[in-house]
Formats: sequence, structure tokens, C-alpha cells
Amino acid sequence: MYNKFILPLKYFLEKRGFEVSSRFGDRLGMSPSSVRLFFIYLTFVTLGLSSGLYLILAFLLKLKDMVITKRTSVFDL
Repeated sequence: MYNKFILPLKYFLEKRGFEVSSRFGDRLGMSPSSVRLFFIYLTFVTLGLSSGLYLILAFLLKLKDMVITKRTSVFDL
């Protein structure tokens, strides 16, 4: 039962995850694993509130990617 439902979800999230920690790690000059570890520790300290913050940041980054696109030329409008 575990292998049937959880493992495909785990592989999907690892492959096409939100990339919040990697994008913030690149922006701050840190490794993404350090940013993930920070969110994990913050989740334990704030009793789960930072997981909501993580999801809000993922939503905002996705929205930013959809609104702000890089155009290669003037004719892409």
C-alpha cells in the first residue's frame, strides 16, 4: 500500500517540486539543502506555520513566473 501511493507522490514532488528552496538558495547564495533545513526547523519551532509560508511562497513564485516572462524580441508580444 505504501509503495503504491506514497512513492509515486514522492518521486513527482522530487522531480517537479515547487523549487522554493533552490530559488531562494540561489538568490541568497546558499545551498538549497540549507534553506530546506531552515524551513524544516522553522516548522518544528512554529508548530507547522512555516509549512503554510512555504506553500504561499511557492504560489507567489509560480504566479511571478506566469506574469513576468522574458521576451527575446519585440515581436513576441
